Amino acid sequence: MDSNVIELRNIDKIYGKVMKTQVLFDVNVSFKESSFNSIIGESGSGKSTLLNIMGTLDKPTNGEVYIDGIRTDFLKSDELAEVRNEKIGFIFQFHYLLPDFTALENVLIPYMIKNVNPPKEIRERALELMELVGLSKVKDNLATNMSGGQQQRTAIARALINNPKIILADEPTGNLDSKSTETIYEIMRDINERFKTTFIIITHDKRIAERTDRVIEISDGKILSDIIKSHY
Repeated sequence: MDSNVIELRNIDKIYGKVMKTQVLFDVNVSFKESSFNSIIGESGSGKSTLLNIMGTLDKPTNGEVYIDGIRTDFLKSDELAEVRNEKIGFIFQFHYLLPDFTALENVLIPYMIKNVNPPKEIRERALELMELVGLSKVKDNLATNMSGGQQQRTAIARALINNPKIILADEPTGNLDSKSTETIYEIMRDINERFKTTFIIITHDKRIAERTDRVIEISDGKILSDIIKSHY
């Protein structure tokens, strides 16, 4: 499968059994390892559904989904959870940090799903990630005692703790001011270049989309355009 880390083949998504609503129509798209991509489209265009299918949070009605060479569309829920935890990191518009935990503890949560007591090397990795996103000084702050930008940077570090090949980001700068948006973009780009992590970013922010290496536009459940920049 070449160096495609995600491949979607002939994807349809239909919601409802009596009143059926089709959200995706025969979508074919793949993403190469280490690429830095954005998906844009109006609200209701199907881009979040597409992201959820790529992230194994939802299953297609028809079609095949491959994540790092593994076909996932017919896996059981526990098998999907394992693929998701090992291969994919998520960054959402709402950071979903646990309010009673410190920033550092929040970063460790994905690892602790399978291992309650993280070993020293994992704690050290978490500290390195906090350093990478510029949060070493507030690592012991509760999530509620950080700014919106700091909370989102914590969410980025959390997404990286299991060293995933893929980061799926759904409106990661949607709630941030322009300065924090720029910081988040620079962190994501740095991670992409440093760790060769594949990024797929859903965004309404044209400033972010224009600076990715590939821009896919979704409209009415279909790919309207797919622009790959010349240096990609």
